[in-house]
Amino acid sequence: MAYPQAQVKELEEKAKQVRRLIIRMLAEAGSGHPGGSLSSVDLITALYFKVLRYDPKNPGWPERDRFHLSKGHCCPLLYAVLAQVGYFPIDELWTLRRLNSLLQGHPDRRTPGVEVASGSLGQGLSVALGMSLAAKIDQKSYRVYVLLGDGEIQEGNVWEAAMACAHYKRDNLCAILDYNGFQIDGKTADVMNLEPILAKWQAFGWHTIEINGHNMPEILSAYDEAASIKGQPSIIIAHTIKGKGVSFMENVVDFHGRAPTKEEAEKALKELE
Repeated sequence: MAYPQAQVKELEEKAKQVRRLIIRMLAEAGSGHPGGSLSSVDLITALYFKVLRYDPKNPGWPERDRFHLSKGHCCPLLYAVLAQVGYFPIDELWTLRRLNSLLQGHPDRRTPGVEVASGSLGQGLSVALGMSLAAKIDQKSYRVYVLLGDGEIQEGNVWEAAMACAHYKRDNLCAILDYNGFQIDGKTADVMNLEPILAKWQAFGWHTIEINGHNMPEILSAYDEAASIKGQPSIIIAHTIKGKGVSFMENVVDFHGRAPTKEEAEKALKELE
């Protein structure tokens, strides 16, 4: 479907603001993971500013949709979005990774808006499955979304969960794969090739949607399509660019887990004006 140009532009501007916040907080902390945070920005911006049902004033609202960040090292993205939608003040972002901060290097329940702690990779899809089954048991209409990293899905537990999600026909569950092609050790194709990625998820009984993860209308359309599917879970396979939005970070594996210096941050923020 067609989306109003004003709406698309607004979301694109929100995404730019989120990228700026990520750069600023990582530079302030002096540590963290810019590459995968930046690659997922458009996907999660659309989710929080257009798709999800939630109430920052009542984080435990029973009818809220659930989001779980499986690739927890990319929490600067989640924190930036949670601050922008009102879960906590923007100024809290500058405490990232400090002792006793609400915002640790991996999300946990002390952070308003975080459903479940995440750290060890490969567990998030199982967590999402549990949430989606709880909705069925409790007769709730909420939907569950989970963001997976491409390196992460080399983990065997992901595929056990994928099989179970399809078996239990979890059509209230949508996985989002940030397919940026890099992990900490290099290119995913070299470390452990994921292809043919669509065929694998389809073979496990999932409805698959393949998109450009930086194209806002495609992202919005993918979320709408996933919500319309009955009888099986959906996965959005989003082709993205590691470090998207900052030229000298894009597709550079060093920025998987290296925060920008103050000088690099200033350069990046100028690009994101």
